[in-house]
Amino acid sequence: MSKSFDVIIAGGGAAGFFTAINIAEANPDIKIAILERGKEVLSKVRISGGGRCNVTHACFIPNDLVKFYPRGEKELRGPFNRFCSGDTIEWFERHGVELKIEEDGRMFPVTDSSQTIIDCFQEAVKKLRIQVVTGQSIQTVYKAKEHWKIETQNENYVCETLVMATGSNPKMWQMMEELGHTIVPPVPSLFTFNIKDSRIKDLMGVSAHTSVKVKGSKLEASDPLLITHWGMSGPGILRLSAWGARELAEKNYQFTLQVNWLNDVTVDECIDTLKDLKQEQAKKLVAKKSPFDFPNRLWENLVAASGINDTIRWADLSGKQLNELANQLVCGEFQVNGKSTFKEEFVTAGGIELKEVNFKTMESKIVEDLYFAGEILNIDAITGGFNFQNAWTGGFIVAESVISKK
Repeated sequence: MSKSFDVIIAGGGAAGFFTAINIAEANPDIKIAILERGKEVLSKVRISGGGRCNVTHACFIPNDLVKFYPRGEKELRGPFNRFCSGDTIEWFERHGVELKIEEDGRMFPVTDSSQTIIDCFQEAVKKLRIQVVTGQSIQTVYKAKEHWKIETQNENYVCETLVMATGSNPKMWQMMEELGHTIVPPVPSLFTFNIKDSRIKDLMGVSAHTSVKVKGSKLEASDPLLITHWGMSGPGILRLSAWGARELAEKNYQFTLQVNWLNDVTVDECIDTLKDLKQEQAKKLVAKKSPFDFPNRLWENLVAASGINDTIRWADLSGKQLNELANQLVCGEFQVNGKSTFKEEFVTAGGIELKEVNFKTMESKIVEDLYFAGEILNIDAITGGFNFQNAWTGGFIVAESVISKK
């Protein structure tokens, strides 16, 4: 015998819970179930932000907020005008969770614990009598005339409205494809670059504000770069990996990275600065102290890579050495050979083709009474609370749309 609900939400993550709670709060008579394939719900919430849960970002203007989304920028403008970061803060405050803003704009619960968010959601679903069923791996989804039929490995369900909030789950994407949707093939986003190079060897933890560019492409970013034991990371690299997710996948993560250690300084400007230093610090050793805003250890390696040994003084620099040093500083080339996942915050570019979704309702344009929220869609963002904001906004709009139909 099938278990019957008004709304079934596939996926017990951030988007699924937020959708369910908002529907039930607006209309407690709507019978809702959340089906989660795993043993636990909200597992990504638990590990987000190093276990602190980066709930959202303190960017309150929709037209500015959309710029953090390599995929979804155009589509999210309307939704963010209806439910933005400020609304998220207000929502959580109303549910007893106070958020704080950190220097970089990321927002966390004041408790610094993701458990606070999990407890908030768990208490809400309990109070609103939303059924949360774990260990429910959906096997088939079928649309009859008036309702949906959903089979898991051990149960049958029927419902009027189906909300897909299953994240980057290839099996669910395949089911949506069978219903007529187009799936943009998934590729990783938000990853760091594997680089073996003597210039950055043993410099793990060294950081500098740089501009980086993928040679032979339009991909570039200007942000802090962090040297790691496997290569390069930091906001600039992550931004580049997000915007270049598809292009870098096509290159099989083998490409040349150009690094400007002086950020926006040109080669000619750098040569002029080095010539001034040659005059001003004539008797001092070139390798001894970095004249720029990055650590001495990095400066020493770049000086060595320019063919300048540690006994040469500024006055003795040849024109060729000076030019080579300027090139190392402003357009040093590093060979990238593969990628590494950025911590546990793995993000995928890909999913439901955005043209097939009505962003005023988050309903499928292809199948009636089918809604989408969260990372099942071909939407992703850089790190900083933006992927969760997409989940909250999508869930809120789905809830509004479902309620208006009941």
